[in-house]
Amino acid sequence: MDQARINIADKPNAYASMQLRMHPRVFAALGKDLVTNDVVAVIELVKNSYDAFARNVWVEFGHDDREGSYLEIRDDGHGMTREVIENAWCLVATPYKQTNALIQRGDRIRRVVGSKGLGRLSVARLGNRLAMLTQAPQSPCWEVIVDWSEVSAAADISQSAVGVREYSGVTPFQKTGTQLRIFDLTDTWDKNRRNELKDGLSRLLSPFTNSDEFNIFLSCSGNNEQVHIESAQFLSNPKYHIKGEVDACGNVDAIYRFTPFREDMLPKAVPTKLSWSQIHDLAQEQENWRFPHSCEAAKCGPFSFDIRAWDTDAEGIGQINEKYGIPRSYVRQAIRAHKGISVYRDGVLVLPKSERGLDWLSLDLRRVSRVGKRLSTSQLVGYVSISAKHNPHIEDTSDRERLSVCPEVEEFEEIIKCIVRALESKRNEEKSDLNRETPMTDLFASLSASELVTQVTELARSGAQADAVVPIARKLDEALIHGRTTIQRRFEYYSRLATVGTIAQMLVHEIRNRTTIIGRLLTFPKQEPELPLFGNQQVHVDRAEAAVNALEKLADRFSPLANRNFRSGRRHSILEERILDCLELQKGELRAKHIQCSVPQTHTAVAVDPAELDAVILNLVTNASYWLGTVAREKRHLAFALEPTVNGKRVTVFVHDAGPGIEEDDMERVFWPGVTRKPEGIGMGLTVAGELVEAYGGRIRVVSPGAKGGASFAFDLPCAKVNRENRA
Repeated sequence: MDQARINIADKPNAYASMQLRMHPRVFAALGKDLVTNDVVAVIELVKNSYDAFARNVWVEFGHDDREGSYLEIRDDGHGMTREVIENAWCLVATPYKQTNALIQRGDRIRRVVGSKGLGRLSVARLGNRLAMLTQAPQSPCWEVIVDWSEVSAAADISQSAVGVREYSGVTPFQKTGTQLRIFDLTDTWDKNRRNELKDGLSRLLSPFTNSDEFNIFLSCSGNNEQVHIESAQFLSNPKYHIKGEVDACGNVDAIYRFTPFREDMLPKAVPTKLSWSQIHDLAQEQENWRFPHSCEAAKCGPFSFDIRAWDTDAEGIGQINEKYGIPRSYVRQAIRAHKGISVYRDGVLVLPKSERGLDWLSLDLRRVSRVGKRLSTSQLVGYVSISAKHNPHIEDTSDRERLSVCPEVEEFEEIIKCIVRALESKRNEEKSDLNRETPMTDLFASLSASELVTQVTELARSGAQADAVVPIARKLDEALIHGRTTIQRRFEYYSRLATVGTIAQMLVHEIRNRTTIIGRLLTFPKQEPELPLFGNQQVHVDRAEAAVNALEKLADRFSPLANRNFRSGRRHSILEERILDCLELQKGELRAKHIQCSVPQTHTAVAVDPAELDAVILNLVTNASYWLGTVAREKRHLAFALEPTVNGKRVTVFVHDAGPGIEEDDMERVFWPGVTRKPEGIGMGLTVAGELVEAYGGRIRVVSPGAKGGASFAFDLPCAKVNRENRA
C-alpha cells in the first residue's frame, strides 16, 4: 500500500512511465451507460440551455430534404466563442462549469446545474451527426460539425477532431444563442416517446414557480404549432397540501391546508401550522415509526418542500374534471407528468429523470401493505428545493437516477418521508370527517340563526362597529348554503320514492279492481255445473285463474310500497320471505345475467315494516346485480346469511356477492348521498337504506374482505316474536 503512493517520477529506475489514453468510442459507450434513455438525453441538452442563461428553448422534430429527419434544440442563451468551443466544449468532463458556477445576464444571476459533461454524451446517444451553430455576445456565429462514426473510427482520442468554422449563412439568432441539429437519429421518435418527452420537459422546472424566465417549446415535423410546456392549473390547487422549510438546525416550519373541490362538502379548512414535533407525532400515528436521528442539527443542510396530493379514484378525478372543466384523461396525464417527489437544485430538476427513478423514496413499496391509507407516487406531486451552496453533500449519481449514498442524504430522505407520513395522517383525518354524513337532525339544526343572534348581541354590548358583523353573517351564510344543498340532494331522492309509492298505490288499486271482476267471471262455471265446457275451454279457464293469481301476487308485492299509513315498528316481517319476494321482483334481470342466489331456509321474524325492509333489500340486490354483470358468468353468485346477536334481540343480515368489490377508499363513501359508480345512478339507494336501518336502531356497513371476493354488506334489525298467523 505504501509503494502504491510512491511518485514514479522519484523512482525512474523502478517504474516505467506509460501514458493513459482514451479510445474515441468512449462517447458512444458512456452515452449509453450514463445517459439512461433518449428522453433524458434531450433533457440534459435543454438543461445546457438553462446553464447558458437562455430565456427560451425550442425543441423541434423536423425534416430536411437533403439531410433527412433531425432533432433540433435551439435557445437564446449566451452562446459560445471559439475559445469556449475549443477549451470547454471539446474537452470531455471539463471543470468549466464548476469554476464558472454562476453566470450573469444583465442584473440577474443564475447558478448552473450541469457539471458532469453529459451534453456531448447526450448528443452522441441521440444521433450519429451533429451540426451546431452558436453565437456569443460581440462574437461571430460559429459552425461546428461532428460525425460520431468518424470519431469512433479513430485509433486514439488524440486523433479525433471536430470541424469548426465561422458560419457564412444568415445567423438564426436575434442576438445570441446555440442551435443543435442532430441527424441520423439512433431511434424513432413515435407519438408515445414524444409524449414521454413532453412529460419529462414539463417537470424540468418546478411546477409551483410562476417565473417565466425559462420557457420550453416543443413542436413536431409537419405541425407548425408550438406547444408551450407548462403545468396544469389544478396542480397549483391541490386537495391536500403541506409546505414549509427545514432550517440548518433541523427545525421544521410547515403549513398544512385541506381544500375540498366540492364546496358543498365542507367549508374550506383553515390552514394549520405544524412544528417538527407535530409532524413527527403525525408520522408516528400513521405507522409505528420513529425518526432515526435526533435532528438537533440538520447535517443535510436547510431545504424547502412543497408536497401536494390528490385522491385519484374515479370520484377524485371527477371532482377535478367538474371544477376545472378538463377531461379526466388529461387530469391523470398531468399528475403522471409530475408524479412523485422531485428534487430541484437551484430551481432546476435533479431527479427523477426517468420512470426508473420516480420512486426514489420507495413510497410505492411501503404503500402495498396499506393501500388507501398511504399515498403512492401517482397521487403526489412534490417539490423539494436544495442549493449547491447550502446542501453540498446532496449529490445525484452520474446516471442522474438517484442520490449518492452518504449520512447527509440518508437524513434528507428520512425527513422527507416523515413529512409525507404526516400528510398521509392529515389526509386520513379529512377523509374520516367526510365519511361521517350529517344526520338529518343536525342538518336542520344548522339552519338556525341563534348563534348569529348571540354573537351580534355580544358585539353590540362591546360597542363594536356594524362591519364587525359581516364575517359572522358570511360564515352563517356558508353554513346555510351547505345545509340547503345537502337537504335538497336528499329530498330529491325522497320525492322520487314518494312518486314510486303513488305509482305503486295506483297499480295495486287497478290490478285488484280488474282481478276482482275477472275472478267473479271465472267462478261462474263452478256455480253453474249444468253448463258444460267444451274442447279447450276448461284449459283457458284454468290459465285465466292462474293469471289472476299471478296478478294478485304482484299486487301483494307492491302493496308494502303503496301502503305507508302506519307507524314504524307496528308491523312485522319474516326476513327470509321478504328476501325471496325481492329476488322474485328482480327475477327477470337475475335470470338474464345468470346470477345464482342463495337464501337461508330459516324463519326469522323481525319488527320491521315489510315496505321499509323491501326498500333496504331491493337496494342491495339491484346494486349486486349491476356489478355482478361486469364479471365472468361463472362468478355471478349472490348469497344472503343471517346471524343472531349474542343477546338474541337483533339479527344481522349479510349480503355477499362475487363482483369486483369496493375499493378501500370507497367503503364509507358508498353511503354518502350522490356517490355512485353506476353510469345512470343517482347515488341515493344506499343512503336511504342506511337511514331506514338506523330508524330501527341498526347500522349498515361494508364488510371487508368480502366473503365471496366481492362486496359484502351487513345490517342489523330488531327481532320480533310473532305467530305465523299474525304476521303481515
